[in-house]
Amino acid sequence: MGVVHLARSASGLRLAVKVVHEQYAADPEFRARFRQEVGAARRVSGAFTAPVVDADPDAERPWMATLYVPGPTLAAQVKRNGPLAPAELRRLTAGLAEALRDIHRAGVVHRDLKPGNVLLTDTGPRVIDFGISRPVDSDLRTETGKLIGSPPYMAPEQFQRPREVGPAADVFALGSVLVHAATGRGPFDDASPYIVAYQVVHDEPDLAGVPADLVPLVGRCLAKEPADRPTPDEIMSELRPPSYEATAFIPAQRRREPPAAQPAPAEPVSEGPLPEEPVSEEPVRRRRARWPLAAAAVVALVAGGGGTLWGLSGGTGQTTAPRTAGAAGAVASFSPWRAPLGTSGGDAAPVCAYADGALYCAARGSGLTRLDPRDGRAVWSARNAADGEASGAVEPVEPVQPVVSGGLVHTVAHGTLRTYAADDGTPKWSADLSAYGGDVHHAGDTVLFAAPSGKVTGVDGATGRTRWQHALRGHAHPRFGPYSAETGLVYAFEVAGTGASTLVSAVRPGDGSVVWQRRLDGHLTPVGTTSGGVLHLTSRDRDSQTDALVRYEPEGRAVHRVPLPFPMAEPQVALDGDTAYLLARNGTLVAVDTEPTKAKAKELWQLETSTGRVSRPVVAPGGGLLYFTAADGRLLAVDTARAAVLGQTEPRLRGGRLGYAASLPAPLVTADGGAVVATAPDGSVFAVAAKDPTRW
Repeated sequence: MGVVHLARSASGLRLAVKVVHEQYAADPEFRARFRQEVGAARRVSGAFTAPVVDADPDAERPWMATLYVPGPTLAAQVKRNGPLAPAELRRLTAGLAEALRDIHRAGVVHRDLKPGNVLLTDTGPRVIDFGISRPVDSDLRTETGKLIGSPPYMAPEQFQRPREVGPAADVFALGSVLVHAATGRGPFDDASPYIVAYQVVHDEPDLAGVPADLVPLVGRCLAKEPADRPTPDEIMSELRPPSYEATAFIPAQRRREPPAAQPAPAEPVSEGPLPEEPVSEEPVRRRRARWPLAAAAVVALVAGGGGTLWGLSGGTGQTTAPRTAGAAGAVASFSPWRAPLGTSGGDAAPVCAYADGALYCAARGSGLTRLDPRDGRAVWSARNAADGEASGAVEPVEPVQPVVSGGLVHTVAHGTLRTYAADDGTPKWSADLSAYGGDVHHAGDTVLFAAPSGKVTGVDGATGRTRWQHALRGHAHPRFGPYSAETGLVYAFEVAGTGASTLVSAVRPGDGSVVWQRRLDGHLTPVGTTSGGVLHLTSRDRDSQTDALVRYEPEGRAVHRVPLPFPMAEPQVALDGDTAYLLARNGTLVAVDTEPTKAKAKELWQLETSTGRVSRPVVAPGGGLLYFTAADGRLLAVDTARAAVLGQTEPRLRGGRLGYAASLPAPLVTADGGAVVATAPDGSVFAVAAKDPTRW
């Protein structure tokens, strides 16, 4: 009945913003339900839910903003990766029981607990969607003539006595959720909701496949009479640590390279003053893997959420991936290496940039480190007091990808842009970003700062001196997309308030002049350029799903729209000539031909990569291979001719546990095409030979 966007507050806080569709906003009864959802969610905000930050249920388009909770739904996890392991199931049981205890203590009955309303995170489950919940004092508890809920997870009294539904109904739903998590099906299973309703009221649950030690407890949760079901506190008392805290077994990769030397980063050579506020990270994208706690809830990027990605990586598509002549196997040999960088807790993967034969990597708690891409040796390391590595008094923020601009290495942390000499890490100039809301973009040797007022400032990347400062012609609040090294242009865009059109401008970053400008139909986002300055943009429908690619040729002002075979959720795009590769957050990879002379857009192939929440894909030098990373630290290679996963590295977990990295940096290819460098949530940077992914 609405769409959920991933957003950020002015301070960089990540939020999930639910916006009601127009047709439902006009329904007074729906508005009443939404108003009640806001009230219920506010009452139960806590450790096991998504706390409400702000809401306006009476707006023209009602909306509610909660803290963003990273993690897949239980439904998605089981569908993609199968039933949970026994240890995981016990931990889920205890977490949901504790969540229900807090919800009920707030005087709220959820009434729609189901796998799709349970998010899995590395710190336990979260219960969301209070759209049909009922506070004890709610006037809507007297409604008659309606059954609202999901039949496979509704208690008998919800069918028989809907006005008398209490906390015990949530316990019944918990039992059904646990059966689904353990078996992939419900305790009452049929294609017809009417038959399911009959089974819930009259039949005994099917508990085949539930671990034997949990069968008695789950059976009690599914008792027909509310009084016979355990309370959440009773459920928790029957689950003793460490039974539900046990770590699930994670199998080893079939092929493993022999361990390589792991050089430690050099001692820090510099420290700077304590910076200002932390800045927000690049947009988060959902992932899926063999193990749980992987992907984000279904979200779509709102305006303003996508610009930072290009600004911190220097571009998108093939404009950011190093491309050189020759095949990936041009180098005779390469020895894989791994360099541990992250020193603090959490699951943030380091982020790296490759330029002039050197790697520059930023890691949580470790500052900025230059690595030799041949062996992973640390050349120098530079830290700031605000990185939090010393006393732990300051919580380390998620690293932001370095950028080499004007011969210096640029990083962003704690609301400050800092620059360092590439050869020895000596600190150079810095800039406070508080006036720009952390909105900084790199375009060649120019750094662009966009103020909320719409004024843009261009700064020399080498010296920090201001080159120009003015608003861009035709733009009130421009966002910056990719920078093209071929054309020397950066692409600014601004979507109309109605979403019906997008103003796109090609800007010369050195002086801020607009080279060309065009208003194109649709809600568009630039993703990259190909030969001749041809600009490619993604098009989003009203549900924020990507439904097409738009190819714009400035020379002839030709616009070519390429419909996708199906709407995709937040795909990331890699361009290789007339071929575009779109990798959705659920791991689906689609290749399409964008050549405008074709009578009909051609889908080349589709591939399920058995991953989820993935990085931006990168085309190998010379083509033929596509690289990307998954949030469990795997690096994967896809053969683009055969549409098949050619190889993948082992997962790289912190402490043997699958956590959740908030950002997924794209892999890098060395200039000679001999190695692929990637990062993992265990805090490491690693490199493997590019020529034979089957041996990874």
